[in-house]
Amino acid sequence: MKNIIIGIHGLRNKPPKELLEKWWKKSILDGLNNIGYHNTDFQFELVYWADLEYSKPLDPEILDTKDSLYIEHPYVPIHNIEHSEKEPKIKQKILDKIEVGLDKIFLHEGKIGGIEKIVDSTIKRMFQDLDAYYSGYCKNDKGQIARYAFRKRLLDILQKHKQKRIMIIGHSMGSVIAYDTLIQYVPKLKIDIFITIGSPLGFPLIIKKILTEQHKEINLKAKLPTPGNITSAWYNFSDLHDKITLDYDLSDDYSSNLLNIKPIDIIVNNTYEYNGQKNPHKVYGYLQKREVAKIISEFLSKRTSIFAGFFARFLKRFKL
Repeated sequence: MKNIIIGIHGLRNKPPKELLEKWWKKSILDGLNNIGYHNTDFQFELVYWADLEYSKPLDPEILDTKDSLYIEHPYVPIHNIEHSEKEPKIKQKILDKIEVGLDKIFLHEGKIGGIEKIVDSTIKRMFQDLDAYYSGYCKNDKGQIARYAFRKRLLDILQKHKQKRIMIIGHSMGSVIAYDTLIQYVPKLKIDIFITIGSPLGFPLIIKKILTEQHKEINLKAKLPTPGNITSAWYNFSDLHDKITLDYDLSDDYSSNLLNIKPIDIIVNNTYEYNGQKNPHKVYGYLQKREVAKIISEFLSKRTSIFAGFFARFLKRFKL
């Protein structure tokens, strides 16, 4: 059976699909080369939905940093290959306490003051794509409800490759779109590996919105289901400095599917940097990481098996 890696991008405007797809694959190749795996003959396809929200893509020819179509963080080859930074335990403890507090606010049976309205207003202002996904129509096609249109882009590609062995990599908001699509639209289409990188799927407001759409009770003990069609593993990669992964730990928010699969959380150090500016949320940095590359190489080698979960826990324990 042939393998295919399907990626789905995240928030905000993007370069043209062909260029973004090329940059994703280059980043994957960087990671594979970094671990000594040189199989460059693999199929990759990117789910692109930015054109549903933005009339023009970001333009690599624009050099004016004030232009709205300037690419602030383009692909750059991997660097600091041997650099390894152990994340401070204090950072994890702080984020864990924040998670508990946010859960109490958003997953409480009742509403707490006007906090939810404030956060909703913040999302509308700072994350317009996410706001459109949950409550609006596509900006470039007012006749389409955004969340259905975004999911259909992934659904069409999944149906096209349904006879293949599939890995899905969802970055940022792309992980939300992928999760919703797997749960609601293709429960019988097998997905071998699901990888989420820089994902907000643990953020309680996102969890609440998913629970609401699934018509499930909202409370502090509520857990979302792991899609039943994931057959080998779900790996969730986060950088503790990535602001989108404020809740970096998905394992306590999602229950196991019938194959005993649930998110396996792995913390990495996203070293993406361009012109001296670091961006721990950038997709290229995640894809270049050794930890991510090892999972991809296993998939491409057709060696991912029941030991996948053990392998990930090994990585997490020894920080490989």
